[in-house]
Amino acid sequence: MPSVTPNRTSAKPVGKRRAIAQRTLTIGSSEFVTSGLPNHKWHDFYHHFLTIRWSTFFASVSAMFLLVNALFACLYQLGTASIADQSPPGFLGAFFFSVETLGTVGYGDMHPQTLYAHAVATVEIFCGLSGLAVITGLIFTRFSRPRAKILFAKHPVVRPLDGVQTLMIRAANARLNVISEATAKLRLMRIETSPEGYETRKLHDLQLTREAHPIFLLGWNLTHRIDAASPLLNETAETLAASEATLILTIDGVDETTSQTMRGRNIYNADAIRWQHRYPDLMEIDELGVKRIDYSKFHDVEPL
Repeated sequence: MPSVTPNRTSAKPVGKRRAIAQRTLTIGSSEFVTSGLPNHKWHDFYHHFLTIRWSTFFASVSAMFLLVNALFACLYQLGTASIADQSPPGFLGAFFFSVETLGTVGYGDMHPQTLYAHAVATVEIFCGLSGLAVITGLIFTRFSRPRAKILFAKHPVVRPLDGVQTLMIRAANARLNVISEATAKLRLMRIETSPEGYETRKLHDLQLTREAHPIFLLGWNLTHRIDAASPLLNETAETLAASEATLILTIDGVDETTSQTMRGRNIYNADAIRWQHRYPDLMEIDELGVKRIDYSKFHDVEPL
């Protein structure tokens, strides 16, 4: 689904100044390349490690673990007979001793036997305890962050409803638990030109027929009436595409299972809107009177 997506990041040195980050952001169907800001990765490690993928996170932690142990192994090697009963001899034995020291395992087979080695081991144990605290905090924060499992239909539809052209977007709670006091906001962002020829991107709030849902459990059809007060009045697929229009839908609520605030967001390009279409019904009642909801048809649309 279209979304606000930070993409490629590169740093370009400019003379003796700090490296400048060049980032590519995708908002709906529009792509923006930003520059002139310091490389955010080097200025906010904490935020960076919270936002990268789990696979990248663990790969980075593993690489740092190996690098730190290799560094301390080199320091042990700089001393003379620093480690008693070192096995295997050489760098590999020093590396394994570093792993044991950093992890505070202490098998007892190898131990520092010089003042220099004890000093290096002291520094390494301090670094190990500090690093363990940081990594534990990062993993806990990543696991504890509230993540909404809200489904958004791939295509908004425009269709007559109660005699008025209506924009409709279907949403569902994929966890099938209660999100209480859910609220929805729908906004239109498009390029507009003033009478003076000044071009800018403007945001318009699209009034929803119902902006709140006390118990968001199964599904929610969000509707906006395209009447005289609507910014979408007299708009067509062609005019919306020409103005690079995007729809931004946000749903907030409290997950009653965790008591955490959940937020789901989706962005639609103008070409995702299906004009004069409808959503098929998801709920059917079988011969035994059981109400069955088939989410396999959630993203389907049908022409009127």
